[in-house]
Amino acid sequence: MSLIGHLFAIVIGFIAACLAAGGVIVLAILYPEWSDIALGPVDPDVMNIVLGFGFIFVSGFALIPAMLVVLITEAFSIRGALTYAVGGALTGLACYLGLVPFDPATMSFDGIVRRHLEVMMGAGVVAGAVYWLIAGRGAGAWRDAGSAPSPRRAPSPPGPPAPPSPPAS
Repeated sequence: MSLIGHLFAIVIGFIAACLAAGGVIVLAILYPEWSDIALGPVDPDVMNIVLGFGFIFVSGFALIPAMLVVLITEAFSIRGALTYAVGGALTGLACYLGLVPFDPATMSFDGIVRRHLEVMMGAGVVAGAVYWLIAGRGAGAWRDAGSAPSPRRAPSPPGPPAPPSPPAS
């Protein structure tokens, strides 16, 4: 795959990953409200607006940390799905800690809610998996696209070498 084609795959993968993470965050935060039987059916227009805000929220906060993960994996041609899942979890952690106020006097974050942290990291894992499906499996492949494959020799059979053949007359 060429570099330009892979850049398009990276952008599309990032957008799809942000949509998936935004959906996970919205569903995880709204699930306790949906478990109430008296709530009734959910209006599809409201759901589209909420998912849109989830996408904007995730894409705005996750751009820099996610691009760092993409840069590292592209530079070293890392293509493992687990790497992208862990990178997504770390991106979710970075996004959450970017929102929580930091108290420099005590050198600690104030107001960490464990469930919210788990939701953000879980959304990052899902986003990393979605990104891997779209663009991560071909990380660094754009470097090999320009070079021709080298011819390979068939391995020689084990054992002593064959005796030389007599000269032809």
